[in-house]
Amino acid sequence: MRDTYDIIKSILRTEKGTDMMPLGKYLFCVDRNANKISIKKAIEEIYKVKVKDVNTAIFRGKNKRVRFAEGRTPDWKKAVVTLKEGEKIEIT
Repeated sequence: MRDTYDIIKSILRTEKGTDMMPLGKYLFCVDRNANKISIKKAIEEIYKVKVKDVNTAIFRGKNKRVRFAEGRTPDWKKAVVTLKEGEKIEIT
């Protein structure tokens, strides 16, 4: 079984994510193999809040080039976590 902290990699601090916070929605970068149930359990365990809903999206990495070397950024998964009414995650 994976550790809780292996499922949730980081919280995404973006303009869109900041606009969604008053609505009780938070953006997280999560493990590509994590499902919605494991994401919900991990958020509830780490932040001690009640989760109402979890939506996920997988993003493909972009092709990048530095001089003559071509490469690719890694694929990643984003989770939009909606908290129950009155719940809040303190972000510092």
